[in-house]
Parts: sequence; structure tokens; C-alpha cells
Amino acid sequence: MEDYKKEFIDFMLECKVLKFGSFTLKSGRQSPFFMNAGGYVTGGQLAQLGKYYAKAIHDNFGDDFDVLFGPAYKGIPLAVVTAVAYSELYGKEVKYCCDRKEEKDHGADKGGILGYKIQDGDRVVIIEDVTTSGKSIEEVYPKIKALETKEGGITIVGEIVSLDRREKAPDSSISALESISQKYGFPARAIVSMDEVIEALYTKGNKEVITEEIKKELDLYYQQWGAK
Repeated sequence: MEDYKKEFIDFMLECKVLKFGSFTLKSGRQSPFFMNAGGYVTGGQLAQLGKYYAKAIHDNFGDDFDVLFGPAYKGIPLAVVTAVAYSELYGKEVKYCCDRKEEKDHGADKGGILGYKIQDGDRVVIIEDVTTSGKSIEEVYPKIKALETKEGGITIVGEIVSLDRREKAPDSSISALESISQKYGFPARAIVSMDEVIEALYTKGNKEVITEEIKKELDLYYQQWGAK
């Protein structure tokens, strides 16, 4: 496992963004862990988070992109801090943009997009916190493609999330990220996966965070909901 991935796992715990226990997800599933990117609340935390995203994007997609698109609302700060971090770490200026939940009907920046206006020729990386069902992409993908003036004018290079939960998407046996890749034809990746979290905190860890009891709960959860 790359050093930045192990550091990111520790970082999520330090910021109390990744928690273990008993949680009811939006899907209704009862989960032994929960990840909430809304827990990053300080300038220092956000600056560091942007660096982890930048490293994962560089690791998975290289420099072959121009724009970071962050779906509203949590994707907005993610796109901003990652654009700053990418410039600092790799010397490449990338643009950021986000969608609006409600279109603005006045001013020079009216419309459904905040920040840079994507156009033909742009190569876009979508950035999110975590995806369980892939539902957000169903909303975001047509918004991005609607900005084309010709078919194929805008290229979506890929999607990056912070954590791959490694559970199957609704009505599927594969993970949400794999489902996105199959449906839309671009790679969907994560900074870390739950497999890597378990490896770092249990298999090779001191078992203080993922205890034997929590590991049993995780095993039962993935027996039912784990992706193949």
C-alpha cells in the first residue's frame, strides 16, 4: 500500500470522518462503519485533504485532464481544495467547476454551473466524497454532457472518491464504482478502499480501532452486501 494511502486512513480517523459502530445509511442498510466528508471543518484539514485527492488523481489519471468537477454540495469544497493542491504538488493549473442545485437566472454567471464553464475540448475529472449507489453520477453526467456543442466534445477522464465502500450497488453484484465504470465508460477510482482500511487497521494494524468484535461485524456486513 502506498504511503499516502496509509496516511489518509490515519487522517480520516484523526478528523473523526471515518467511524466504526452501528449506523443507518441513506439506503436503509445498517452498517458497522460510516464515512462523512462533512467532518473536515478546518483550513488545515481541508488543505491536507486536497493533497490526498491530488495524489490519488495523479496516481490514477496522471496529468491528462483540465477540469475538476465537484457535484453540489460536498463536491464543491473538494474541487476547490484539490485544484489548489494539484497546482502546489505538480505545478499544473487545473480549473474547478460545480453544479448548482437551482439554476441562477441573473448576472454574468447565470445558469446551472458555478466556476469555470466546461466547453468542448475539456477533459474532466469528477470528484466526490463517497458513492454507495452511483445515484449522483446519474444526475451529474447529463449536466456535463449537456454543455457540449458536439457529440464527444467533452471527455470525462474519470471519477475519484475518497473511500470505496466495496459494497454492491443496488440490483447488482458489483460495486458502485465498478457499476459506474461499466455504465459510463470511464474509470471510477478511490483514494482508498475498505479492503485497504481493514488491511491497515486490522490485518497489519494493532486492532485498537478495528477490534475483533468490529471485524466480525464487518465480515457479516460484507457477507450480505459485499461486492464480488
